[in-house]
Amino acid sequence: MLLFAGLAFFAFAQAASARNGAQTAADAAALGAAQSARDDLVNGLLLALQDGDDWLRWLDGDGDLGVGAPSAAQALAAENGATVTAGPQATSVRGFPAFRVAVQMASTVGDSVIPGTEGMRAKATATAVIEPRCAFDADAKPDEAVELDCDGQTVTIDPQDFEPDDLPDGSDLFSVYLAE
Repeated sequence: MLLFAGLAFFAFAQAASARNGAQTAADAAALGAAQSARDDLVNGLLLALQDGDDWLRWLDGDGDLGVGAPSAAQALAAENGATVTAGPQATSVRGFPAFRVAVQMASTVGDSVIPGTEGMRAKATATAVIEPRCAFDADAKPDEAVELDCDGQTVTIDPQDFEPDDLPDGSDLFSVYLAE
């Protein structure tokens, strides 16, 4: 009886370990998709500034996102031994753009004393959020110099005198994190 209880405990530990691995893969895939979308926002912002378009909307996270998100999510899931089964699906969390990803581990839970578990694969989902870090005056006009407050750091962007090197790094403009 003690041997069976020990083996059953080991089976539950195997399942928990597989679940943790799946969650790690889902977290990485969602973060990869969101970071790729953050790069899309920065590239869109840069192009809008160069073309004289409304670049302020890009700072609010309002732009074409997610072109590279599927490949980024799949690559990071694969690095963690999983495949993407759903997503990355563009969504919104507290009004901010986000990406939800579901993964399934490539390996099975393995043999155990619990019948039927040998072919099961752990699954998990995660959502990553892209939140703008910079605030600016709501009355700002895209053809005038705008002062941004990026988490306490002041950045001035003047579209009339703009150089691509003037643009801060994407991580200074947008935060990427896992939703709860």
